[in-house]
Amino acid sequence: MPSRVPAAIDFTDARAATARIAAEFDGWAPELTALISDCDTGPVLRPHYALPTEHRWGRVPGVTLLGDAAHLAAPSGEGANLAMLDGAEMGKAIAAHPDDPETALSEYEQAMFARSAAVIAEHEQLNEFLFGDDVSRLVEKFQQRR
Repeated sequence: MPSRVPAAIDFTDARAATARIAAEFDGWAPELTALISDCDTGPVLRPHYALPTEHRWGRVPGVTLLGDAAHLAAPSGEGANLAMLDGAEMGKAIAAHPDDPETALSEYEQAMFARSAAVIAEHEQLNEFLFGDDVSRLVEKFQQRR
């Protein structure tokens, strides 16, 4: 199973980087490793960035964030859903306080912070399960599906 080695790979040397990454899949089906070794271009490191689970900011009058700007997390398939929910919740808060945007934004932020922290905590568990150092749990899960 592939290890976490991007820091050990020199991505400026396309041939060496391709060979190093392909070596991580030694013993895999040639049809799969060809997806790495038979490419016309070299590999590109694309890191994932995430904000801390409990990320917060102080109120700034007239300004707030939503979507990835507010709760950037590793990919899990929920980012667009969270962004749409943020927009809907912000709209509801503004509609509930049409003459007091600061109260509306403050209420939106407090609810969004709690909601996004819970979702991001789930994302972290999923990412650890899928990409963590102990892949035995993932292998067991696939074996259960047989």
